[in-house]
Amino acid sequence: MSNTHTHTDPLSSIPQEVADACKAWPFEQAKDVIKRLRALNKGEIKPGKKGYVLFETGYSPSGLPHIGTFGEVARTTMVMRAFQCLAPGIPVKLVCFSDDMDGFRKVPGNVPNQDMLAQNLNLPLTQVPNPFDSDYESFGHHNNAQLRAFLDRFGFEYEFFSGTECYKSGKFNDTLRLILEKHDEIKAAVLPILGEERAAPYSPFLPISPKTGRVLQVPVLETHPDKGTIVFEDEDGTKTEIPVTDGHVKAQWRADLALRWFAMDVDYEMAGKDLVTSTEIAAKIVQILGSRGPAGFRYELFLDEEGKKISKSKGNGLTMEDWLTYAPHESLAYYMFLRPTTAKKLFFDIIPKTVDEYITFVNKLPEQDDKQKLENPAWYIHNGIVPKGQHTPVSFALLLNLVNAANTEDPAVLWKFIQAYAPDATPETAPFLDRLVGYAIRYYKDFIL
Repeated sequence: MSNTHTHTDPLSSIPQEVADACKAWPFEQAKDVIKRLRALNKGEIKPGKKGYVLFETGYSPSGLPHIGTFGEVARTTMVMRAFQCLAPGIPVKLVCFSDDMDGFRKVPGNVPNQDMLAQNLNLPLTQVPNPFDSDYESFGHHNNAQLRAFLDRFGFEYEFFSGTECYKSGKFNDTLRLILEKHDEIKAAVLPILGEERAAPYSPFLPISPKTGRVLQVPVLETHPDKGTIVFEDEDGTKTEIPVTDGHVKAQWRADLALRWFAMDVDYEMAGKDLVTSTEIAAKIVQILGSRGPAGFRYELFLDEEGKKISKSKGNGLTMEDWLTYAPHESLAYYMFLRPTTAKKLFFDIIPKTVDEYITFVNKLPEQDDKQKLENPAWYIHNGIVPKGQHTPVSFALLLNLVNAANTEDPAVLWKFIQAYAPDATPETAPFLDRLVGYAIRYYKDFIL
């Protein structure tokens, strides 16, 4: 789904001086994008040769999409909308990039056919057989399809890019040759952050064995920029020379980040706080290649109820599926909007309060002036206009009390109570409220009963 598009209503209805004065974090981030464009274009706000401003989010398809994936795409979309207000008329594009040529290093615990997967370690993810009962040709392809279905479910406008396709089609070839030319300089930029053991064999390139197809973490013995090749020792001990182009190598992860930033001229990409050093090194590599890294902030990670970092493998804290079982995705987007650079706890008790805060902001938006709108999280969640039927005259807390008092799991019974508070409301005229009824029943059943 492509979304290279220009400034459209209602974004364009915000007066320029109001947009320029806005201090909300998406606008502060969008101003950093403008600084980048000015720095690259002699003071002009224009998108360079590609013709649009590129907002990117990256994804590793070694596992399924999760709450962090949702947060990154939702927040990046918010920054993109703010940019459209600050720089009307400049086309923008959101790209979701899948690093699917990465070597398959570890079998996730939550997928079937573990033994089969264990036999395919170190193959590129798009070469690992599909362990699921689906028609996709590989594990990577299956997970990419899951990502796209996930993004489509929430109505994100984006274009999907596959790392495998970018490497194999030659899209990255010029930049890969440039990395080969600057091999030693890039190596020197990365070595200071590596331990002794990892520093010794380090190269920005991971050769892909012509014999086994595996992504190898082995030393590069020789580099030949004039021929565009590298030499390494293959798994069977033979000295092998391969080109760095057309999918014969995969860049090491920091160099890979820099590769796509440079090759695609990415203007904005945010990352988790755990990746601060990696993104700094990637930006240095982009500089070595002759450009400037993207704008973007480092967001804080989520914590569980005890303040410990949420881990997929430990299963502590709240998953996205948990949240979406008991509350609408709009409320999760609202939670993502709040203080992204502050660590936030993610556990069940925060859900009702978050839903009600979201409802308050949605109900206020139509009555607010332009300045107030830009301070309202609902403006960012709904691209400036609240969908018809999104307003609700009843809070989620009241709904939970109603379910409790009525002691029922029948939505029709609940609607009779709701109509005592709001006589004009029906499931047809208030579809968002009707969704909330379903969530309230589930929350009551699982937590209060």
